[in-house]
Amino acid sequence: MKPFFSFFGSKYRLARSLYPKPEHDMIIEPFAGSACYSLVHNARSVTINDLDPVIVGVWDFLIGSSADCIRSLPLLEAGQSVDDLSVCQEAKWFIGFWLNKGTSRPCKTMSAWAPKYPKQFWGEHKRSMVASQVHLINHWVTSNKQYYDLPNTTACWFVDPPYQEAGTNYKHGSSGIDYKALGAWCANRSGQIIVCENQGADWLPFAGPETLKNTRNKMTSEVAYVASGGQPNLFGAQ
Repeated sequence: MKPFFSFFGSKYRLARSLYPKPEHDMIIEPFAGSACYSLVHNARSVTINDLDPVIVGVWDFLIGSSADCIRSLPLLEAGQSVDDLSVCQEAKWFIGFWLNKGTSRPCKTMSAWAPKYPKQFWGEHKRSMVASQVHLINHWVTSNKQYYDLPNTTACWFVDPPYQEAGTNYKHGSSGIDYKALGAWCANRSGQIIVCENQGADWLPFAGPETLKNTRNKMTSEVAYVASGGQPNLFGAQ
């Protein structure tokens, strides 16, 4: 599957090439965002959690939608805002994420780049793409909790929080996270744990870095903490 919406910090490229595959039939993403690790691997059971009700609302809308529902969503005319559309709020949020690239919040109007790169923004191409794959996530479930309120189920835990230094752009960003407590919580998960961060983070014994291009086509130095069965593995040694 391809990303269902464009989101700041998306891990779609990295999920296909950098992080290990899930070792369990369940994936849990405590800081889901656009949930690209789950999109790439689509386990038998997927739980996506996010503290931002907008993110959860978009996923609930997608999970509950049919292909025909997605195809019926309107396109924007020149000068229109999503507020002009006669669709539910969750659909407006969903469309709003496609009105610009790599944002942490839905937009109201189309990016000025859209006429030059129409397939990258909300239009017939993106609408058809989402419609063609929306049935593949009808088994996913969502939750809107603090990460520490999630039960410690044996699963593949893909933890991609707002980064300690760079995670200030989100509605619930790095300033509201106790990273020492998050590190202890991650190390205590049952099953497989994959934790994402940037070089310089110190709240887990991260390995790396791997220098790659991010969703904004800029270079980023990614580090990670990977453990399974209580045994940490070196990032990149899978």
